[in-house]
Amino acid sequence: MNRSNLRIIDLSVPLDNAAKEPFPPRIEYETHEQGALQAAKILGLKPSDFPDRAAWAVETVTLTTHTGTHIDAPWHYAKTTAGKPSRTIDTLPLEWFYGNGVLFDFSDQPAGYEIQVEDFEKQLKEMDYELQPYDIVMIRTDADKKYYQENYAAIHAGVSAEATRWLIQKGIKVMGTDGWGWDIPLYNQAEDYKKNPRDGVLWAAHYVGKEAEYCQIEKLANLDLLPKRFGFKVAVFPMKINGAGAGWARPVAIFE
Repeated sequence: MNRSNLRIIDLSVPLDNAAKEPFPPRIEYETHEQGALQAAKILGLKPSDFPDRAAWAVETVTLTTHTGTHIDAPWHYAKTTAGKPSRTIDTLPLEWFYGNGVLFDFSDQPAGYEIQVEDFEKQLKEMDYELQPYDIVMIRTDADKKYYQENYAAIHAGVSAEATRWLIQKGIKVMGTDGWGWDIPLYNQAEDYKKNPRDGVLWAAHYVGKEAEYCQIEKLANLDLLPKRFGFKVAVFPMKINGAGAGWARPVAIFE
């Protein structure tokens, strides 16, 4: 590999106590001096036995599997997929999470805009590209630029159930967004439901996972830095958490 021609772009948000997502992490930082106390206790030594009374620095992180940039597994959407038990994040094929990236840009759309099949078709025509099975599809809304704002979870455009189904039918197994969620904001869905209670309103795109297997990446970042819309690789391997409906990830776009 010629590393002089290699560019890797980080597509994740940081885990940060200051993040304004609805379920932020809690990160406790321990100093090197505290590490010496801890190490001394474990090893039967004194803190002064360590150079400068300092040992390891340690962080304790408390978070949900959906905090920060993560990948939702079929189990997150429902107990069953197409009538069979839904798979958890630790049981999915790793081959799904490395492939050709395709970027759709909806950064010009307002918060709450619901992306439809024709929106995807229009951009594919503009790109002169046809989706291929196992492409990794990414949706740019620029919501990541507001990760530290109070209304972060309510400012993204989302994908409709019909468009999600269409992507799956194209052979897409992994699709992602830089928004807090794949659907339009839950607040919009809830208000719509209160006005007109009916089936198919709440979490509509997620529930497509009851019909067919797919994964979605939520809280991507830096999609505006991608120099082209396709013709690059994406690696987005999830953490292996037994029996979980999601796993944290640090996705990257790879250009040579």
